[in-house]
Amino acid sequence: MKPDPEKSEEIRRDFEIWITKDKEYTIRELLDNNGIVPGVLLDEVHNFPKFFKLINRFQEPAFAQWRFRKLNYASQPAEAVSEVEELVELEQDEKQQVKVK
Repeated sequence: MKPDPEKSEEIRRDFEIWITKDKEYTIRELLDNNGIVPGVLLDEVHNFPKFFKLINRFQEPAFAQWRFRKLNYASQPAEAVSEVEELVELEQDEKQQVKVK
């Protein structure tokens, strides 16, 4: 994903690492920024903190929320399915233990 042409200079100054179009990212943190300009920090991207006059503090540059879309998987990712199965097995074992006692 290329930065907006009219903002590309500002973006190059603030972000060492930029996001790539059609790549999946994991949200690390949502920043409210005093209600002025909400932003998203990502697990896969870490930039050095900078001072932002708009919010009057140092922080890692955050990406605008509108740059992302939520993914809808046809099924749950394998690790989530595995965790659910383990939990069900655990609950069944506990129920069996309760019945035996």
